Amino acid sequence: MKALQGIRILDLTHMLSGPYMGMILADLGAETIKVEPPVTGEGTRRLLEKDPKNSLNGFGAYYMTLNRNKKSITLDLKSEKGLQVFYELVKTADMVLSNFSAGVTARLKVDYGHLAQINPRIITCTVTGFGETGPNKDRTAFDMVAQAMGGGMSITGQPGNPPTRSGIPIGDLGGGLMGVIGVLAALQARHTTGRGQHVDISMLDAQISLLNYMATMHFLSGEIPDKLGNGHFVHVPYDTFQCSDGYIIIAVITDNFWTALMDVVDAPELNTDENKGQPGRWKNQKQINQRLNEILSTNTQKHWLDKMQAKRIPCAPVNNIAQALRDEQILSRNMVIEVEHPLGGAAKMPGNPVKLSDTYEDTYSPPPTLGQHNDEVYASLGLTAEDLKALQESGVI
Repeated sequence: MKALQGIRILDLTHMLSGPYMGMILADLGAETIKVEPPVTGEGTRRLLEKDPKNSLNGFGAYYMTLNRNKKSITLDLKSEKGLQVFYELVKTADMVLSNFSAGVTARLKVDYGHLAQINPRIITCTVTGFGETGPNKDRTAFDMVAQAMGGGMSITGQPGNPPTRSGIPIGDLGGGLMGVIGVLAALQARHTTGRGQHVDISMLDAQISLLNYMATMHFLSGEIPDKLGNGHFVHVPYDTFQCSDGYIIIAVITDNFWTALMDVVDAPELNTDENKGQPGRWKNQKQINQRLNEILSTNTQKHWLDKMQAKRIPCAPVNNIAQALRDEQILSRNMVIEVEHPLGGAAKMPGNPVKLSDTYEDTYSPPPTLGQHNDEVYASLGLTAEDLKALQESGVI
């Protein structure tokens, strides 16, 4: 059994933030039904579909990853008949997810105001760049827009270099994650109130939330933080260091860790009374980092990591993606999975990071072909084969 078994979701999302939200909920067991335009399907199907390196049997990496454990039906929401069929589906659903631009769901008549009249228990969630209120609500936004306006790019990268986008699309993924949190909170509230509600998620809001204590520090000090590279504004040494065969990180956040580090490296010039406290290490940051780089570059990552881990000093190799995905810890927790393609073959991808002690079942169905579940889903509404044929001939499905 999975935790969200019995929850039915109608997924109108496309691209990344919305499909990622739906993917997490589907992994947790919700029956997640992609509602896609006939013939073309949602836009993510087209991404990388013909790329020989990043596709499998016409499914690009985006689509393969984001749509496992989901079902697919086709339905033209812009037609009156299609809208009526959708309303019948809403009567059977718990949630409707979307990430159209602000105002689109209202124009399509699939917003909370319309759907709650059909099913008062329905929960809707829309992830947009700026949310559904405020002066910028109608602006177009993708991941990098949220990252840029959210302040994170200004503190990412090396001092003196241009602002740097996060290598992981945290603008999109952050919005999707907040969407998951929001709909699960609304689901819990429904147990008390008996009513659904709308969840309004802004990708920009998510980025501001992720600034966390750094925003509070700005308000308290009045200072605008600059880029720190891989360093820290309090702790030293807390940075990347070069070994003979790659980079490692060391995160000395207590004086005890510093003492242990001095037992590992032969650096009497650093092992001073002044450096035994954080203020002294901060004052001497440049000297400490320079000397540690000189010492650590004389041997391998493994050599130094073994010694530091024996002293329980926080440290790690700086893995590339290939190294991360074959790490024994990652593999032991089933964070690399293999998902089959419905037309044959399989692809490896990241697994589900939410490990529940009771309602946990680590299974993955293939991402669906377009309209693969039309018969199954529409049959649940009582539609016959003749009904479906008529809908198909009229372009509704």
